[in-house]
Amino acid sequence: MIQSLRGMNDFLDEQENAKYSYFIQTASRIASHYGFTWIQTPILEETKLFKRSVGESSDIVGKEMYQFLDKGGNDVCMRPEGTAGVVRAFIQKKLDKAGGKHKFFYHGPMFRYERPQKGRLRQFHQFGCESFGLDYVLEDVTMILLIGEIFGALGIPFNLKINSLGCPNCMPAYRQTLVKFVTAQEAQICEDCNRRVGTNPIRVLDCKNASCQIIYKNAPKLIHELCSVCQNDFATLKRHLDQSGFSYEVDTHLVRGLDYYSKTAFEFIAQGIGAQNAIAGGGRYDRLVEFLDGKPTPAVGFAIGIERILDLITLPESIREGYYFGALQAEGISKLFELGQHKRASEKTTIEYEAKSLKNHLKAADKYFARYCVIIGEEELAASEVWVKDLTLKTESKIPWNSL
Repeated sequence: MIQSLRGMNDFLDEQENAKYSYFIQTASRIASHYGFTWIQTPILEETKLFKRSVGESSDIVGKEMYQFLDKGGNDVCMRPEGTAGVVRAFIQKKLDKAGGKHKFFYHGPMFRYERPQKGRLRQFHQFGCESFGLDYVLEDVTMILLIGEIFGALGIPFNLKINSLGCPNCMPAYRQTLVKFVTAQEAQICEDCNRRVGTNPIRVLDCKNASCQIIYKNAPKLIHELCSVCQNDFATLKRHLDQSGFSYEVDTHLVRGLDYYSKTAFEFIAQGIGAQNAIAGGGRYDRLVEFLDGKPTPAVGFAIGIERILDLITLPESIREGYYFGALQAEGISKLFELGQHKRASEKTTIEYEAKSLKNHLKAADKYFARYCVIIGEEELAASEVWVKDLTLKTESKIPWNSL
């Protein structure tokens, strides 16, 4: 028997599908209210897009990408995250040269060759927003408030962590200080940290190795070495979050997992869902458009891991809607199909093609959570009418075909 690949799951569970659809509808609606428009980028991209954006020092590029040569000899991979593809599209459509403000939201599957576990699959889904052309920390605040509104609408409790990753003015000096500290611990830290020291040293602070984290408690903190601009931006970020009544924690080890972030970084954490408890994250990436050969453009964005929050979503109470059509005898099925197909033009409609008893039809209508059960029996067929039961009001009536 052929089975799905490890870490790549089917969406078959009715409750899970309902939660996924409800999340997409809710998040899309709220993002639209904030001025974002939908964008869809290809699943398959050139590998160099992610090497140049995510960074070759990242685990994503170094270990996790589904990368291969296609039949034309092109080095391609299945997208491991959403931001790089949106930035590529932004540049390709020359929006960087057009100037102005551009705001997009997206959702869809991403792919990483990781060890599957709860909350971490090899094919997973993300919802994200990207904002270009706004060099104001208020846009960073807006992103955080937007995520908070989405989670609030879904009934998901969370904790927020924030940090500043500095800018080209203050990061270089801090990097030298950090490298000096980490190099002195070379014998005690893990292999990945020793590798990152030569590529992107700030990433060592994100190491999940418990012994490394003990060492890094004494590491120099970038938050204490920010330039005046970054200090002011971070203070403004905190002030507006305070004014909005948004609680948060400053986490000096929060660096995010991708190389393109600078200044604001944030992460939303949920409790009670296991080790993979980061349900959303993002920050500012003012240099990424330039890294990908575009015109320098300020940008900020985030992504939400959909699989990680499905168990946390509270669905609204279902409301019966639509029609269920059933026949008591085979002779009525043809007319039943005609009437049901006509109803489908305007209403959610289920048509049963097998003749059954009234009791079984009512059970089936209840299963589909239909508002109306429409039945054709021998008497109804002779009288050119249908029997209709309103399953909400519990009323019954007979209606002529041409009045249905």
